[in-house]
Amino acid sequence: MSGWTRFTGQAVALPLESIDTDQLIPARFMSAPRGEGYGSFLLHDLRFDSAGKADPAFVLNRHRDANVLVTRRNFGCGSSREAAVYALVDFGIKAVIAPSFGDIFAANAINNGLLPASAGAAVVEDLIAALGADTAEVGIDLAAGAIFLAGRGIELRLAPDARDKLINGWDDIDLTKAHGQEIAAFCARHRRQAPWSWPGHG
Repeated sequence: MSGWTRFTGQAVALPLESIDTDQLIPARFMSAPRGEGYGSFLLHDLRFDSAGKADPAFVLNRHRDANVLVTRRNFGCGSSREAAVYALVDFGIKAVIAPSFGDIFAANAINNGLLPASAGAAVVEDLIAALGADTAEVGIDLAAGAIFLAGRGIELRLAPDARDKLINGWDDIDLTKAHGQEIAAFCARHRRQAPWSWPGHG
């Protein structure tokens, strides 16, 4: 996975709260091979009617080039399915701005290059109102810790590990490997201090 530091795209408002992972990708689609892409399944039951016809009023049908969502609290709650993140990423979504996220969803997002950007509920409501049914250019700078949207700058608060993962394109394994020298030094020190604890010690 390639990392990123700066991004400019188009933001849209999705004024719903508690969008769960089953809404992001309904379970019936999860048997599809990932290699074919999950983007067409994103928010399927909101984007399409029971006959499979696209709802022309739904924001992601009207603005297919949108790549940043501004939405309400508790985004990504529900089950731990990583496929919910795959659906967003494969659709082209680069970041989601919301007051809060499901914890497991947020971790899965970071590991797949998707930014879960937390902002205060009042800020989010202002952005939703400013966007309305239209799009607006959004700029994100991970290194500077800032988002620029609808004429305002928003502080982007990210844990250092999360920032490193996004910028470098790392997952948890890559992050661990980045500390390889410290891990090796700890192992060598521990082996000297407690040789009896190592397998094969006689």
